[in-house]
Amino acid sequence: MNDNNKQEVLKKLDELHIEYDITEHPAVFTIEDMNALDIMMEGNVVKNLFLRNSNGTNHYLLVMDKNKKANLKSIKNQINSTSLKFASEDRLKKYLHLKRGAVTPLGVLNDSNCEVHVLIDKDLIGENKIGVHPNTNTSTLWISLEDLVKVIQKHGNKITYISV
Repeated sequence: MNDNNKQEVLKKLDELHIEYDITEHPAVFTIEDMNALDIMMEGNVVKNLFLRNSNGTNHYLLVMDKNKKANLKSIKNQINSTSLKFASEDRLKKYLHLKRGAVTPLGVLNDSNCEVHVLIDKDLIGENKIGVHPNTNTSTLWISLEDLVKVIQKHGNKITYISV
């Protein structure tokens, strides 16, 4: 979104005494764009997908390994949901105040009613350095999965670990 939103994320991390590094870069919109930047040696950049159930009453933010493909039917079964689809950009803006290309688990800090349920790929457990956007796609924030989970939990959003 904007640099102000990024500064709010960094302020929240500092308040929680969360260690992080940050890499500034041109705007990126896909994992392929990230690969082209040659910053992957910093850590494991994750793929983030904003989903909704079939009637649009529940919203999910899926955090997964960048090399995986999401099987929405399998995920639906794991979380006991109706069928899942990608949420629209309007929904992304409404719930997380983000644009396509800047989807990040830190977007839940904008979810004042804690309506978005965060789904985390079990294979990420133990990752010491994952790359996520700090609510803007012109930076990548490097943080441990454990600390990311702490930020999400402190904010109040529900987290479920799933197999992707």
